[in-house]
Amino acid sequence: MRISIDLERCEGHGRCYSLAPALVEPDDIGNGCVVGDGNVPPDQMDNARQAEANCPERAVILEEQD
Repeated sequence: MRISIDLERCEGHGRCYSLAPALVEPDDIGNGCVVGDGNVPPDQMDNARQAEANCPERAVILEEQD
C-alpha cells in the first residue's frame, strides 16, 4: 500500500501526521507531507487507514500496490 497527499485539497488540519507520524509529517506551512517514498509498512497499515478516514478534505489517499 502507498500513501499520498493531494496538496490541492489539504488544508493543514494535521490529523494525518497526528495519527500517522511515521508516514506523514508537516511541511513548512502545516500541510501534510509524505515521509519517504510513500510505501506503508505492514505495521503502519492501521495508522494509514486512520489518517485517510479522518482527513476532513479527503486529501489522504491510500492505493493498493500490485
